[in-house]
Amino acid sequence: MRFRSFLIVLCLAVLCFSTALADVTITMLDEDETSSLSQNQPQEASPGNAREAFIDDIVALAEKEYEHTGGRAQEAQYSSSIFICKNFTVYLFRQNADKYRMAEFPDVELKIPDNLPKEKCKDFSYGIVWKDVTAAEGNPFEVAAQFIYDPNLSKEENKQVAREFMKNVQRGDYFQMSANYYYGVGAHSLVFISDYDPETGTVHWTDSNMKGEKRKGIRYAWVQFDAVKDIDWFVDAFCHKNRGATLYRLREDIIFAD
Repeated sequence: MRFRSFLIVLCLAVLCFSTALADVTITMLDEDETSSLSQNQPQEASPGNAREAFIDDIVALAEKEYEHTGGRAQEAQYSSSIFICKNFTVYLFRQNADKYRMAEFPDVELKIPDNLPKEKCKDFSYGIVWKDVTAAEGNPFEVAAQFIYDPNLSKEENKQVAREFMKNVQRGDYFQMSANYYYGVGAHSLVFISDYDPETGTVHWTDSNMKGEKRKGIRYAWVQFDAVKDIDWFVDAFCHKNRGATLYRLREDIIFAD
C-alpha cells in the first residue's frame, strides 16, 4: 500500500512539472554554442527581406491593375494617364515606395528617375537610360546591365552581346529600351516579374502600352501581366543602330521605413 501511494504522488509531481514546462520557450544551442531562434520568436526586418517585400508589392499591384482592367484597353493618350508605358512602371513604384528606404540614407524618400531628355541622349536613342539621380537624392536603383548597339561590331556580334545582356534579367528589374519592332518604334518601359529562365530561354514581365491602338485619334493601351517571350524576341527588338536597353535593379540595402 505504501508503495502504491508513493507511485501516485510521483505521477502527480511529474504531471505538474510537465504542465509548468508547457509555457516555456526553449532556446537550443548549436554545437558552436550560438543561439538559435525558437520557432515562435518573430524575425527582425532585414535589408534582404525588405527588398523582396518591395518587389512583391510592385508585382502584386501590377497583377491587381491587370485584373482590374479585365482585358479592356485603357486611355493612354494624355500625360496624366498611368497606362502610358513609363507612367505605369513609375506608378507601380510610387504607390509602394513610401514603405521603404535605403539603409545608407534612411531619412531620404525613394524616387524613381525620369528618362534622360532627348536633347541629352548623345550617340544613342532616347529611352535607353534614365536621368542620373544619385542614391543620396533618393534613387534606389543601380544599373545591373546595359546594351547599346556598337557600330564597330557586326550585326551578329551585336546580337550575341545583346543576348548575353538579356540573360542578366532578375525578378523586379526595371527595363528601359529603345526598340524598332512589331509593336512600334521608340522607347518602352516594363518590369520583369521573374528571373531569366535558362531552360526555356524566356523572360516574364508586366507593362502597359506595348500593345495598343488609336480610336478616333486617342491612344488606348492594354496592360500585360506575366507576358512571356524568348530573349531573342527582345534582342530583335532593340538590337539596332543607336538603340539598346538598360536593366535597372533595386539596391541590396532596401529597408523598411520607420
